Parts: sequence; structure tokens; C-alpha cells
Amino acid sequence: MPLRTQENWPHGAIKLDAEHTQFALWAPDAFYVSVELEDGQSLPMLPQADGWFVINARCPAGTRYRYNIDGELEVPDPASRAQDGGLDRHSVVVDPLAYQWRHTAWQGRPWSEAVIYELHVGALGGFAEVEQHLARLAGLGITAIELMPLAQFPGDRNWGYDGVLPYAPQASYGTPEQLKHLIDSAHGHGLAVILDVVYNHFGPDGNYLHRYAKGFFREDKHTPWGAAIDFRRSEVREFFIENALMWLLEYRFDGLRLDAVHAIEDPDFLTELAQRIRAQIDPSRHVWLTVENELNQSSLLEYDYNAQWNDDGHNALHVLLTGETDAYYADYAAQPTEQLVRCLSQGFVFQGHITRHGEPRGEPSEHLPSTAFVLFLQNHDQIGNRAFGERLHQLADPRAVQAATVLLLLSPMIPLMFMGDEFAAEQPFQFFTSHHGELAKLVREGRRNEFAAFSAFTDPHKREQIPDPNGEKTFHASQPRLIGHGSEKQQETLALYQKLLQFRHQYIIPHLSGTQALGAHMLGYGAVSARWRLGNGSELRIDLNLSDTPVVNPPQTEAVWLFQQPATVDLSESGVLPAYCALVSLTAATPLQPLDGERL
Repeated sequence: MPLRTQENWPHGAIKLDAEHTQFALWAPDAFYVSVELEDGQSLPMLPQADGWFVINARCPAGTRYRYNIDGELEVPDPASRAQDGGLDRHSVVVDPLAYQWRHTAWQGRPWSEAVIYELHVGALGGFAEVEQHLARLAGLGITAIELMPLAQFPGDRNWGYDGVLPYAPQASYGTPEQLKHLIDSAHGHGLAVILDVVYNHFGPDGNYLHRYAKGFFREDKHTPWGAAIDFRRSEVREFFIENALMWLLEYRFDGLRLDAVHAIEDPDFLTELAQRIRAQIDPSRHVWLTVENELNQSSLLEYDYNAQWNDDGHNALHVLLTGETDAYYADYAAQPTEQLVRCLSQGFVFQGHITRHGEPRGEPSEHLPSTAFVLFLQNHDQIGNRAFGERLHQLADPRAVQAATVLLLLSPMIPLMFMGDEFAAEQPFQFFTSHHGELAKLVREGRRNEFAAFSAFTDPHKREQIPDPNGEKTFHASQPRLIGHGSEKQQETLALYQKLLQFRHQYIIPHLSGTQALGAHMLGYGAVSARWRLGNGSELRIDLNLSDTPVVNPPQTEAVWLFQQPATVDLSESGVLPAYCALVSLTAATPLQPLDGERL
């Protein structure tokens, strides 16, 4: 089967028909490349223009192979669609059409309906085990699950941000078919599925690109993970764009969350990626694109991306709830209430404002819709980046956390929760890896040294108590128990989430389109009042007091109480918002219909 001439080849092993596969590797720093099959065959690849090596061979799906570079080094395919085990094993030829989809009519859900549940597949046991939670989550009112990164990483345990084979689902979680079955089953429950992807760096172990494709990186620019990826090169851009399209088209993911895009040196790549996705996805499908971006670039959210994770909102809330002001929380130490007001009324807190480092950060965001911001009280970072991985309800007054949960689930921003939030899980979520040798030592020491700037860990002996990321017990301690009767506190938390999500689906989600912020103001330390005009003309108001002191609050006029937390709060004292309290009201354009027979 002859090769066709072209400038850029699709990366990796691409099925041509039932018996033939095209292998293409961009290796501009190699003189000779061959495909080494598990059965002992060696297939020399043909050099092409611009550093490509290509061969069409009789290799059906399931064929195990590796690449040999210059007769010196055997490496996995950097675009491997699956690994036969870990990084040191063979790559596997995959037939993307082999899985028989059951829910073929699924077109996704509008972004306004997003209620996101972030989870770690490994911590829950793998792809098949995650399926056991789908019915429960759908019944709770979750509309989307977000999977932490799945790209093949070294070892069996990792958060996923050390991935080195972006196209291969982590083998210890299950097969590509099992991942597709998970997504298919989620669609059957009405759940969208988002994948967290890492396009800003490769992990430190198992990446051989520096040996045969130095052009993947630029040594003049560095990120916290090493040399920056060189997105100026078309081969590099296509590597990641093809990857995004694979997840969305072959696996039918409903969206991608791009990790730390501030570390992508070429901002044009983000625009091209989104535009290519929008152009190639059926316009009848709802596909969500979100970013994590320390630069607070509202311009990315105007056309190309649905939303950004709003770390600003989280950080202000965290300071108010816990009183912690170490490290990055220092930017929110002086005026957390005022910053929460800005978040609720304008989106970002930092919109060109000066950080603790004396640098401006962010772009104006007041013109963006509330749904351009993903709000959360916790996520994998904000729990796992703590020394011991404690959860918020273990750090703050539970009454304040419950009041903040009302804001999270009933504000017009898109809510995100981390696995276990809904059950007040007692298990921590700690940072875990499965590195070995010198790298394991470096990761362990680096992890502990990260906390030297925190007041609680200035003593080196205290830092020694921080769990070893490579220890199996660190991983097992991070596996949440989410099923069962639980304690009274856990049942109360679950009931609160259920009730709030019922109200969100009944009164908020149907009218999010066209929502406008009407402003917010400070009532006292830790207390705010915020208003929004929903798309149907009704006015949503949330009064929140996270402090232990009652504050003066203007009385409601012509409003219907939608929700109050705690339910037993005495509202007879007009003009006062009690401690640890959240009140939600609606001034309706049309009469409200009661929920489940309740009176409004």
C-alpha cells in the first residue's frame, strides 16, 4: 500500500482498513526509525520531508509495537492509542470504530445546564467502577462528570498531570473500550462527560521526545515543568489538536477542560484549537471547552471557550471560611469580602489589579455572562495541594460551609464540586504518584519543601510528617467512601445538596440564558448581598453571611423566599441577617410554581 505525499501526517498508528495500519512518527533528530513488532518483525520506516518517518504495514487492531530510534533506543509511540500495560510495555494498534455505541442519539447538554462533579478515576477504582456511581450522581442532580487527566503516566498511581502519552488512556484504569463504555453509560443517565487534558507539559518520566524530536520544545522559554512546548511548529500544534479531536470524536467526550493554559507560550494555539474543534464537531452537538488560566484572560471567553475555573472566587471564599492567608491566599487576605463582592458582580477578582508580587493580573470581565465562570468551594488542587489533603468541612465551621454551599449551587455561575463534597467525605485527597528511584526521592523532597513558606511547616521536622506521595498508603487514604448510610452530618450534607440541586434545576437553570449581574455589596465582614436578572426577567438575590456575627441587611420587598440555610433561622427580626446564614429569594416576572408540593 503506497504512501501518499503530504506535509503533515496524522501522528501515530492509524487504521487504514481491517488489516493495514499506517505508522507515522515525527522524529527530525533521528537518522533511522523502525517499527518493532512484538512477534519479532522489524519494519524500517521510510523517511519523508520535514523529519517524518512513515510506513504502511499489514498490522490489524491489537498489534503490539514499539519504535526503534537509530538502532539504539526502543520507545513507545508518543501518540499511542493504548499501552499493553505501562510505559515500558508495547503500544497497541486500536480500531476506533470497534466499540458499538448504544446511545447514538445523545447530543450533549447546553452549557447552562452544567452541574459538574470532578472525580479521579483511579481513586474510585477504574473506568468500570466509576460506572457504579452514575445513577447516584444523576439522581442527585449532577449533569456532568469531569475526569481528571487520563493520559498514560509512569506507574499505576498518579493525579494524571504527569502524563507522557496523551492519546493513551491510563492502562491501570481499564481499556479504551471500557472508557467508551463509561462515557456511553453516562450518556444513558443523561450525564455529560468532560476530560481534563494537559497540553502545557509532559511528565518527567517516560518522555523520550527530547531524544528524537527536540523541536517539540523551546529552550528559550521555560515553565514550572521544564522547557516550554513549542506551539510555533505545525507538527506540534497538530499533535495536540488531533488529540483533542480524538477525545471528542472517537470517545464522544462532551467537553475538555484545558489545564494551566497560562503555561502555553503561544496564545494563538488556544484560539486555533477551539476554532478547529468548533469547525469539525457537528453543530447540533453541545461541546464544552473550559480552561484553567491564572492570567484571567476574559478575551478567551468571549468567543472560543465556554468558561474558566474561577480560582479568584474560591480563594476569597476560602480565606473567609478558614482564615488561612498563606502563599497564594495572601492576595485575598486584606479584603476578602470586597473581593467576593467583585467576583459575584463582575466575575474575576483580578482584572488588571496588582498582585502580591507587584504585577498586574487579569482582564476586565464584567461584560461576560455569569456562566463564563466555574465556581467551586473545593477541587482536586485546593484539597490535594494541602500538606495533608484535608477537606473544607474539616477546616471551617460546618454552618459557614453549608451557607457557602447555597451560594455555590444557586448562583448563576456554573457550579463544580469534587468527589465526596456531597457526602462530607472524611477521607483526605492527598498528592500521590508512583515514581521510583531518584525521581521518587526528588518528588518526595520537593513536595515537602513546597510547604516551607507556610507558617505551620517552617520547622523541617514538621515537614517530614507530610505524606510521601509515592507511598501506597497515601493513595489508599485518598479513596473516598461515598456509598452507605454515613454519619448524621454526612446525611445532612447529602440532603442539603439534593434540595439545592432540585431548586437549581427548577428555578435557575431554565432561565440562565441572558442572565445579567445587577451588582453586589458588602454587608459586613464575610457578609454580602448579590442580585442577578435572570433570562425570564425575574430577579435572583442571595444574601450570605459566613461570619459568626449578625449583620444589618435591607429587608426584601415583593420577593418570594426560595431557600434559607439553616432552615431553622429566625427571620422575624426584620433587617438582620443572622450568623452563618444564606437567604435566597426571587422577585418573579411570572408566578412561581412550587417544587414538590412545597409552599413558596
